[in-house]
Amino acid sequence: MTRIAKRPPLGAFTLASDRWTEPFWDAAEEHRLTCARCGACGHFRMPPTPFCPVCRSQSIEWPTLPGTGTLYSYTIVERATLPGTEHTIPYVPAVVTLDGADGRRMVTNIVDSAIDAVRIGAPVHVVFDTLEDGTVIPRFRLGESAA
Repeated sequence: MTRIAKRPPLGAFTLASDRWTEPFWDAAEEHRLTCARCGACGHFRMPPTPFCPVCRSQSIEWPTLPGTGTLYSYTIVERATLPGTEHTIPYVPAVVTLDGADGRRMVTNIVDSAIDAVRIGAPVHVVFDTLEDGTVIPRFRLGESAA
């Protein structure tokens, strides 16, 4: 029987945005993946920060990314740590290198993918999950060649 990566428990995520991260979450609501890019020097940064670490500018652009990437790191959570979350096991917290963002990485989850196919270097593509409160979260599935 193939085990499939599930979504983490709902209580594992609480959105806390500010004026520097709000455009990221607005794009997610539109099912677009984006990453902050300095409007002065073009340096990408994830997570978004008030100042560019290269030139210190506060100018930010939000280009739409292709929604693909490469699995950089992951772990497989096999045990429920909170009562009542057994139905979410196994889930896969991950770090993905985003295509089109000059090597920037994003902390996320791998979902709806065979656990035994999850490998560092696997191609992934974004999927958008809408939580009960309406928050939209970008997560990733293994690409067709990795599944």
